[in-house]
Amino acid sequence: MQDTKENALEQAKRKINGIIQFLNSTTACFTGHRSQKLPWGFNEKDKRCIAMKVELRFEIEKAIQRGYKTFLCGMALGFDTICAETVLDLKEKYDNIKIIGALPCKTQDRNWTNKNKERYRNLLARLDGVRCLYDDYIGRECMFERNRYMVNNSSLMIALFNEVTGGTKSTIDYAKRQGLEIVIIKP
Repeated sequence: MQDTKENALEQAKRKINGIIQFLNSTTACFTGHRSQKLPWGFNEKDKRCIAMKVELRFEIEKAIQRGYKTFLCGMALGFDTICAETVLDLKEKYDNIKIIGALPCKTQDRNWTNKNKERYRNLLARLDGVRCLYDDYIGRECMFERNRYMVNNSSLMIALFNEVTGGTKSTIDYAKRQGLEIVIIKP
């Protein structure tokens, strides 16, 4: 009797793992620098930012054509915000895609300007879902946990990376160790 229960449990675990692998195989995540670390700063009308947005849109559409349907976004200022806006715009063309906000904490925007808070909250309202790890900011660890959550639930990462050490580099390094395919866009 014990063997039968253990067999059933093992079969259930394999089935769940198969479902998780399938979901991960159709999920992509984003990582990239905050506005302060980008050559154009907060000026999204800068020609370098416009060129990056074109390349980002191309890479997201390429992922969609390869079968990616869910996109995880950390919703930070800078690249994350641009990614969320791009996927939301592409939902008009591809109605089967989803974007999920992966928030480190509910108070992520606490120290942002009113303009950035408004943009963020408007985006949150348009997402297909939100996964929030903590109620309040508990230190940088909640940011790292958010990044690991996105990587652990994806098979593709689209990154904006300028070779500077920090959270983006750590996330890319973690994604490499987890075996994700990584597309790097240079700012």
